[in-house]
Amino acid sequence: MGLDMFLIAKRYFWSNANDDEKLKELIIKGIFPEMKKFNLNYLSFEVGYWRKANQIHKWFVDNVQDGNDDCGSYDVSKEKLRQLRNMCEEALKAIKRKDIEKAEELLPTQDGFFFGSKEYDQYYIEDLKQTIKIIDACLKLPDDWDLEYSSSW
Repeated sequence: MGLDMFLIAKRYFWSNANDDEKLKELIIKGIFPEMKKFNLNYLSFEVGYWRKANQIHKWFVDNVQDGNDDCGSYDVSKEKLRQLRNMCEEALKAIKRKDIEKAEELLPTQDGFFFGSKEYDQYYIEDLKQTIKIIDACLKLPDDWDLEYSSSW
């Protein structure tokens, strides 16, 4: 039990795009022949996973979910991810300077049912570093991949 967080990359297929039709055919014939009677709408990949990184979850709730902490799925732009990456970098610099107040101002921790620690410790730092790695990988994706954040607890 606890806070689990996911970043999903989705690639939608449009019925009027020749390249999409060819790709769909390759996927169905080559990987899932049992699905040939059905329509392939999109592919999705889990490109990010966090466990109890409550400061990152709080950022998504405040900046992507309009304050609704409801375990829903929310579209996330690359621009928003860049903003989060910058916040992580700044918080890491603040912690390196031992300026915990600045880190708390940038990416505060959050209480919650099994949401993990509220300390600005090694786990907090590792969550920030992991977030930067996840975002860096997402920013390299082609523009036809959509990104979506969700959480559960």
